[in-house]
Amino acid sequence: MNPILYYTLLGGGAFYALNQVRKPSRVIGRPFLWLMNNSHSSLTDWGLTHVRIEQDFSILDVGCGGGRTMQKLAALAPEGRIFGVDYSASSVSVARGKNAPLIKAGRVEVQRASVSQLPFSPDKFDVVTAVETQYYWPDLVNDMQEILRVLKPGGTLIVIAESYKGAKFDIVQRPVMKLLRSTIMSLTEQRELFLNAGYTDVRTYEEPKKGWMCATGRKSIAS
Repeated sequence: MNPILYYTLLGGGAFYALNQVRKPSRVIGRPFLWLMNNSHSSLTDWGLTHVRIEQDFSILDVGCGGGRTMQKLAALAPEGRIFGVDYSASSVSVARGKNAPLIKAGRVEVQRASVSQLPFSPDKFDVVTAVETQYYWPDLVNDMQEILRVLKPGGTLIVIAESYKGAKFDIVQRPVMKLLRSTIMSLTEQRELFLNAGYTDVRTYEEPKKGWMCATGRKSIAS
């Protein structure tokens, strides 16, 4: 095969595979969703230690992917209800399959929706989680404010990520994230984003040996 054609096809294949991470397709994307369920599990467990979750909380997982985080949230809030949204139809399908018993029990609900226009009434959720998904939001400040809208007064948003400026693997991650047309921020920039979007009590946490970070912010009780 012509070397130019070979590397063109190879590069095109790599780009297509990377975009399956951003928005998995119905068939090809499923292995990526299963992989993400496994690879993000420890990161998610660590991140969730930084937010208070009570047994009866109503929780939304934005960008729910393959649905593993919703399972974890359902275990942490056994008397509550867990909702998930994702803008990929394939993700919604896989997440529904992953959580089928919980959906049948009325404890979990998964919908196809964008973070920019959440299909929920104001002041609905005690906690909103966003695991490895904020990179792809189309309008960060407005999308953060849309989440703020559906949080209850005093409710918390937690953003959990393993790609951020200054991370252990930043030198490798940044070119990949650029190919994905994704936004990565430093801990300081993350804090400023929360504050600019109207959150209070903003905190950031880092596990430098793992290259993990999370940020939390609350909706003002006076809102």
